Amino acid sequence: MTATDSPTPTETPLAKPHRKRGTLILVVITALFVIVPFLFWRGTWFGMPLTEEKIGEYLADTKEPRHSQHALAQIAERIANADPTVKRWYPQVLRLVDSPYPELRVNVAWVLGADNQSEEFHQALLALLRDPEPLVRRNAALSLVRFGDSIARPELLSMIRPYTVVAPREGKLLYRLEEADSVDRGTLMARIEVARMEAGEEEPLEIRSPLPGKLQRKLAEEGALVEAEEQIILLSPGEEHAWEALRALYLVGQNEDLAEIERFARGAAGEMSPRVQQQAVLTVGEIRRRASENNRREVEERVQQKAGTATANQ
Repeated sequence: MTATDSPTPTETPLAKPHRKRGTLILVVITALFVIVPFLFWRGTWFGMPLTEEKIGEYLADTKEPRHSQHALAQIAERIANADPTVKRWYPQVLRLVDSPYPELRVNVAWVLGADNQSEEFHQALLALLRDPEPLVRRNAALSLVRFGDSIARPELLSMIRPYTVVAPREGKLLYRLEEADSVDRGTLMARIEVARMEAGEEEPLEIRSPLPGKLQRKLAEEGALVEAEEQIILLSPGEEHAWEALRALYLVGQNEDLAEIERFARGAAGEMSPRVQQQAVLTVGEIRRRASENNRREVEERVQQKAGTATANQ
């Protein structure tokens, strides 16, 4: 037997505690790898069923938006399952249209589109179409299409156009990203250093992306002194937003929209997956078919009117 086959007498008292301690650490680390993701999942997943009491409690919770978001997700699911009892929560859902939390209004705009038979929901979506947050407006526009309402066409078209970010106040502009960098909602894109105040220096103002996409172009020079509301960044459309807009325009798009949609159909709208181009091709085809059908119907109506007039004159 070699020296490595069995411990020496001086090693024996220390080896066992070390092995026990090592085993305990391994167990703790393994548990953390299981527990921490579970706690994160528990706090962010909205699939856990809520009781009626909890739904009411969560909808009324004005301090924790995630509670209301959880309740809204449950309500949307029940609407999709044609549960008639869910209507008891409609008044509370409608009150959330005026929530001070943008992320909550985003969810509300989505839920309001789930019941396209509710005129109250329809009217609430028209109000959200004027929301200061672009993501809220976009969800409202997509939901309005489910009502067969084409009033949101301008907002849908904005989803396939570049989005201009403006400076919220004057100061020195310092970029944090380069052109062609991808951004998500909330990505830090730049900072504005404001002038020294009498009581000290203010913290730099962060400019975060309001939408997903790419930083297409910097509209001001690095280190430039910009004015409030000055255009500073041009964002290219995010793929998911472009795809959803093209799907909606399939239903409500008009002839005058074709030029912009055809840009995507030609694959000239940037580095997007083939499904965006495919959807654009389908949307162009449907808009043209609809226009042709409308023209044919108008011609038939004019012929019938002329025939009726001729008969009346005989």
